[in-house]
Amino acid sequence: MPVLADSIKQFEQHLRSERRLSTHTIKGYLRDLHKLEGWCERQSLSLSQLDNQHIRTCLTTLHRKGLGGRSLNRWLASLRTFFNYALKQQWLKSNPAIAVSAPKSAKKLPKTLDTDQVARYLAFTAESWIDCRDLAIVELFYSSGLRLSELTALNLEDIDLNDQLVTVTGKGNKSRQLPMGSHAINALKIWLARRHEHASDPTRAIFVSRQGKRISPRAVQERLRLIGLRQGMDGKIHPHMLRHSFASHLLESSGDLRAIQELLGHANLSTTQVYTHLDFQHLARIYDQSHPRAQKK
Repeated sequence: MPVLADSIKQFEQHLRSERRLSTHTIKGYLRDLHKLEGWCERQSLSLSQLDNQHIRTCLTTLHRKGLGGRSLNRWLASLRTFFNYALKQQWLKSNPAIAVSAPKSAKKLPKTLDTDQVARYLAFTAESWIDCRDLAIVELFYSSGLRLSELTALNLEDIDLNDQLVTVTGKGNKSRQLPMGSHAINALKIWLARRHEHASDPTRAIFVSRQGKRISPRAVQERLRLIGLRQGMDGKIHPHMLRHSFASHLLESSGDLRAIQELLGHANLSTTQVYTHLDFQHLARIYDQSHPRAQKK
């Protein structure tokens, strides 16, 4: 039975010559395994002595040092692969990391704009062809909470200005109808009146580039970023931020999570529930203002 350091070296050779992994991937494995090696040295433990509890204790130590759930999951995956190799080499009788799980990473809340910031972002005059298009894009994002892919896929027949509805095709090729606000409708009317200036005849795409073709997602992202710079916004503005702002502001006004789930096209309510965290500060203010035991003397 080789010592742990020698076992890791043999495993590295296996990854390099037999599995032919990239240098970057191998470095990731070694970085994770050296964390285990250092801990084992401090505990005076050999490879053959390791069990589930040792791996859990090492994981807890790494977590206390600041490693998050994602990093710890990768660390465990590296260990499992190494221990499986050790099993084949008959250095171990079982994989001590097989039943160990890492703590879940805290969900990052999506960044949103408040209503004043949205108003500031949209406060530009649409005179040129490209500004008319961009204003219609931004208004539709915020009015209806579209995904970037949903917006760029829109065709002329998907917009019903009379009924104030837009039909989008979301994830899983599922279609849903969404209401459009008056600002979005007005911006779309202005844009559609000028769309022909660059749109090529065959394309049915609502939003087109200067070349007359369907606008690309990357182009939309870049246009939103440039608008943000022009309007003096703090931070980068991107399509998903407008979608998140749409959902957050709607929840703040209505409190109807199910309706927002339908509008966003989420298959599971748990995906939509992230917006309840965004809305907590608003709810806290309402509580402070309304609850008889919360009001300060």
